[in-house]
Amino acid sequence: MEKSDYIAVFDSGVGGISVLRHLLQAMPRERFLYYGDSANAPYGSRPTEEVRALTLAAIRRIRAEAPIKALVVACNTATATAITDLREAYPELIVIGIEPALKVAADHFPGGRIGVMATEVTLREEKFDILLHRFDAGCTIAKIPAPGLVPLIEQGKVDDAETITLLHRLLDPYRGKLDALVLGCTHFPFAAKAISQVLGEDVALLEGGGGTARETRRRLAEADLLYDGPGEIRIRNSSPDPELIRLSYERLNQGR
Repeated sequence: MEKSDYIAVFDSGVGGISVLRHLLQAMPRERFLYYGDSANAPYGSRPTEEVRALTLAAIRRIRAEAPIKALVVACNTATATAITDLREAYPELIVIGIEPALKVAADHFPGGRIGVMATEVTLREEKFDILLHRFDAGCTIAKIPAPGLVPLIEQGKVDDAETITLLHRLLDPYRGKLDALVLGCTHFPFAAKAISQVLGEDVALLEGGGGTARETRRRLAEADLLYDGPGEIRIRNSSPDPELIRLSYERLNQGR
């Protein structure tokens, strides 16, 4: 591998752009290849084996396009179901996953009331249960599945009436009962304003993208693979809809 090889960033759709923003802040001179599998989104309600197969197929497509030195799985659902398989399949790559920011929540709110809003698959996988049991002795943790939210965000509906209505249905039972809400899907930070509107501004919203970016930089530095530019960003999507590419660049630039 060469320092100038790409850092691949993968998500089931456009949600992983929230992680790419953190990666760019941490490593602005690197070359990034983002791939969203919007043609098959959402992953969060699919069977585990299907998510695993879709993830492995997407990574094969990424590797066919450009040389990569690292793979960031910027999707909580894909990380929960396929990260072990990816590391076994590509031992030569630095492979970084993402997980709900429960540690951050537990550190900042010891003894607090923490909600974890994520896809059904993320919340049911063993990987999440292991994470949850690391912190549930010191905090009260509520699992909050959010079916239907990812498709709305994929369509760019981050704060319209349909999204607000769905968020009320998901979060109204938790109003006044949480100190923090962990956004356990990389799509969800784009709807943060609407989530705070529904849940209350006093509830802290926490995401895992920053930690993933720091770990990626650390692993690249450890392998002497950090690149000093010129940087580059390529965005690809399995869907033929050009609106998804436009939306991806728009969301990326909103965070820069």
